[in-house]
Amino acid sequence: MSSEDRIIDIETKLAHQEDLVDELNKTVYRQQKKIEELEMLLGALAKRFRELSDASQDRAAANEKPPHY
Repeated sequence: MSSEDRIIDIETKLAHQEDLVDELNKTVYRQQKKIEELEMLLGALAKRFRELSDASQDRAAANEKPPHY
């Protein structure tokens, strides 16, 4: 294998690696965006759950029979 062939081989491998790194960066970016979206949704669900839990406890306290029954 001549040195020119070796250089061409190395350049080809480097080009493939650059493409792979670019694709991996895009994948990581999309995953990060999805994680941020899911964290926002989880926060909204947790808030809603707390609100429903508080409302449920308030209704349970309002529906309790007085102690003299």
